[in-house]
Amino acid sequence: MHGPALSAWLLLTLCGASGAYCLLRARRCTGEERRTAAGEAVMGFGMAAMALPAAVVTPPSWWWAVYAAVFGAAALHALVSVRRGGHHLHHLVGSLAMVYMAWPVQGAAHGTHGSGGGGGSVPLVTAALLMYYVAYVLRSGARLVPVTASVAASMAAPVTASMALPAGGTARAWAVRPEFTLVCRLSMALAMLAMLVTL
Repeated sequence: MHGPALSAWLLLTLCGASGAYCLLRARRCTGEERRTAAGEAVMGFGMAAMALPAAVVTPPSWWWAVYAAVFGAAALHALVSVRRGGHHLHHLVGSLAMVYMAWPVQGAAHGTHGSGGGGGSVPLVTAALLMYYVAYVLRSGARLVPVTASVAASMAAPVTASMALPAGGTARAWAVRPEFTLVCRLSMALAMLAMLVTL
């Protein structure tokens, strides 16, 4: 997954910032929103680690097996949580995509070709993931474009009771604004597209 240095640094910065924002959001929310934000933080930091330029650190050969195991566990957690609704289905797809991307890197580290799949199976999975993320990016981008009165009203509305704010009310309200959350998800989806294109 280590591409040219500049693009790798840009991906690392974007994903790290998204992960940090999601972590901050998880601290400001409760219930299902908190679990969703925590899952997105794991995804953001995991993508940042995968994008880390090879010039900075060369991971040991076993690192990618650990990486795949962590996101395999995240995929199982998302699968169990899908029935609760929310963003868990997207987390499931994202976690499976991370597991899938870990194997070509491990194969490349050992001098093997691809991820060991036969024939057209690897391009088919990559194409399906690319189509999913293209659709997700277009849908999320379309939701950001219109600036309607209802969006403005929701931005100006007080933080809902599901958000855990300190007693003094001095929490950073921007940490739970819905348009920031959407931008964060869109950024990570774009980063995922960039990573998938390099497979």
